[in-house]
Amino acid sequence: MVGGSDQAPCPVAAWAARLPASSWYRRKVSEGTKGPIEYEFARQRVTLSKEGLPERTVWLVIKRTLGADPSYSYAISNAPVSTPLRTFVWLSGVRWAIEQCFEEGKTELGMDHYEVRKHPGWHHHMLTSMLAHFFLWHVKLRLGKKSPSADGVAAADMIGSGLTPADVDH
Repeated sequence: MVGGSDQAPCPVAAWAARLPASSWYRRKVSEGTKGPIEYEFARQRVTLSKEGLPERTVWLVIKRTLGADPSYSYAISNAPVSTPLRTFVWLSGVRWAIEQCFEEGKTELGMDHYEVRKHPGWHHHMLTSMLAHFFLWHVKLRLGKKSPSADGVAAADMIGSGLTPADVDH
């Protein structure tokens, strides 16, 4: 339930459906196989209520699909009042990158193959897997996706990529 100090509490879905068109910000979040993927975003400072009483004031961030029958997704944030909407739009896409990191870490780097008994060991394994993922991603960007040599790294690729001998040795 949301509401301002001068409004009665109401469900978030009902409140979002009543927002005027001027409150929505359309943003292309990525290029899909069938064209751009776009959503509309809105945000509002709201006071959450619990058991009919005001609890705390937060940002309510709403994302909806385009079309005649949009679907809505909601998030609350305790970000500062000065936080611009573009920051919330950017953050809405970060989850995909994190999920992709986990998926690639599990399938390519053995992130899901751990045998530890305590949290420090588990954290060490997860951190090492993510660092390996970042390292491989960085090398892939610098060297390119494909290489004609048997070991996957051609001398011409390395020379033309701006790598120094120190980058290759370390």
